[in-house]
Order: sequence, then C-alpha cells, then structure tokens
Amino acid sequence: MENKSEKAEIIVNEKTNSLIKWIFIGTTLIFLATTIVFLALFIHEKNKDKEIENPNDAINITNEWDKTFEKSDKVNHKKVTFHNRFGITLVGDLYEPKEKGDGKLAAIAVCGPFGAVKEQASGLYAQNMAERGFITLAFDPSFTGESGGLPRYLNSPDINTDDFSAAVDYLSIQDNIDPEKISIIGICGFGGYALNVASIDPRIKVTVVSTMYDMSRVTAYGYNDLYTTEKRYNTRISLAQQRIIDYKNGNYATQGGLPEERPNEPLFMQQYWDYYKTQRGYHKRSVNSNEGWLTTAQSSLLNTKLLQFTNEIKNAVLMIHGKKAHSYYFGSYAYSKLTTSNKEFMEIEGAYHCDLYDNLEVIPFDYIKDYINNHLN
Repeated sequence: MENKSEKAEIIVNEKTNSLIKWIFIGTTLIFLATTIVFLALFIHEKNKDKEIENPNDAINITNEWDKTFEKSDKVNHKKVTFHNRFGITLVGDLYEPKEKGDGKLAAIAVCGPFGAVKEQASGLYAQNMAERGFITLAFDPSFTGESGGLPRYLNSPDINTDDFSAAVDYLSIQDNIDPEKISIIGICGFGGYALNVASIDPRIKVTVVSTMYDMSRVTAYGYNDLYTTEKRYNTRISLAQQRIIDYKNGNYATQGGLPEERPNEPLFMQQYWDYYKTQRGYHKRSVNSNEGWLTTAQSSLLNTKLLQFTNEIKNAVLMIHGKKAHSYYFGSYAYSKLTTSNKEFMEIEGAYHCDLYDNLEVIPFDYIKDYINNHLN
C-alpha cells in the first residue's frame, strides 16, 4: 500500500511541477508580449510627429526670414515638414491669421512658379491669403529649395504632382483645419500641376490657377507649339548623350539658368530676368535665379500629358491670366478642357505673365478669397 501511495504522490508531484512549469512559461510569455506591445506604443507615440527619414533627403532648414517680400504683422509664421508618398521630406512655410475666430479654418496649399521657391511668389500668395482668414502652406517641391530629394534641381511629373497631395495630407490632419475645406493655388508651371492633381485628388475642393504654364506641352512642343517630331527626336538624342556624360562625370550638368546680363529679347525673357535676377525676386535657393534645372530634367516631361484627365475635375476651378502674358494660350486651352460647371476664367487686362508673381495691384487676392469661400460653402 505504501509503495502505491508513494507512486501516486510522485505522479501528483510531477503533474504539479509540470503545471507550475507551464504556468511560469505562460506568465513569462504574456509578460514579454505585454512589454513588446507597450514598447511599440511608446516608440510610436514618441515618433508620431517625426517625418519619414530618407537617406536621399537634403534638408537644410533656414529659420531666418529670407523672403522676397515683407513679413506681415497680421499672420503667424512657422516652418513645417511633411513627407510625400515617395518618402521625400518637404519643407513648407505655414501661415496662420492672428485673428482666427472660433472653429476650424479653411486651408490652402500653394506652390510655384516652376523653378521658384516658397520664399518667392508662392509665399507671397500664402501670406496674403492668410491675411484673409485662411491657414496656408507654401512649400518647396521635391528636389528644390529646402525640401529633400536627390539629385538637386530635378523635376518629376509624378513626384511633383504628389507633392501637392502630400500638402493636402498634412493640412488634413491639423487640429485647427477643416479637412473638408482644403484648396490649392498653383502658379505658373505649378498651375498645370495643380490642375493635374485636382483631377486625381477630390479632397481638393477649390483649385486656383494663376498665370499658368503647361510644362508638359511646352517641353514637348516648344513655345506656340513650334517643335516638330524631328526636333523632339533630336532633343531625345541630346538628352541620352548627356546622361552618359553625367554618368561618367559622377554628377549632373545644369542648363545654366538665366543669363547674368539682361537679354535684349524676347520680351518674356526680359520679364523673367527682371524678376528672378534682380532684388525684386532673386533668391539664393531658387532654380530660376541661379544655375537652372538639370539638363536631363526635361526627359520625363517630353512624354507626359499633365492635362490628360482635367476634363474629369468636378470641383471648382478658378483660372487667372494676364491678357498680355506670353503664356495666355496655355491657360485658355486648359480652361476649354474643363467640363465642371464650377469653373471661371479671369482675365487681367494689361497684365503680363510675371505681373501675377508679385504685383499686388494686379493679383486679385480679394476675389480669390471670395471665390474660394463661395465654393466651400
């Protein structure tokens, strides 16, 4: 009997020890899992406001006020960063009206001209619209200004279109902004990009286009559509040869930008020079003010049609153009393609292309304000 009792006790002890063992293992696993979850939540909370890090970024943010226009005492200003879908960190100037009132505000993302930086025309537009009650974000597109992306002075129809949507992403999650009341303003070449992104991104409730260029059209067809098929083919040969030169050299050649001396002709080149190369609009980070785009930067634009689906835009579009602008035909054609009933083409009598960059007597800021508010409400 004692042997049976001892065996039974041994069996019970073994089962008890096994149970204790598994309880210990289970408790340890639960503790480890809980620790991992809390650690992950801690890391996420700590890093939620940080941007995606990209080894190809070239961020160098300047905190001083180095705009080509005076700082307004009616708005608050700060530098912000956000990222696009390609992981490139973008840098912008956020302007907020000092007198905000109650509730969430409408917002506007602003970009352009093509080859300019946010310290030039886009910042001027953003600050003026902030004075009129909007939260505004003027940003440098990828590869330019303070924004990231390598190589520098490159452009991409896909990436630069996404830059605008990335600005909308950023504005949409701000606590003081109504995500249902976001608009965009595109100036010059980024007017064409603005129409392109409006055809892709229905979150954009109002699109304002000022002194528009269609960069894909002018690259492929030249001014006034004078390029022939043979001209485009020769351009492709030249660009292909330049790629080999760049690869051998280990760097990328630039187009050279505007001349150091004011050109004698044509008129629109003189007007560009008067803006980008003088105290009026020169900026040290501006592509157009300095060495210009990469020589091969135009490759992708040769085979792109930015306005392909603009006829499918359903939200409001305001297009503004100087009647004397050499780029007028870009705007009038783009307007003719729009089918939305909420569209308007505004001609500025006597105005040239660059007048809509910074001439406060010409740019209809109050009208833009009313147009946006009317279509948001």
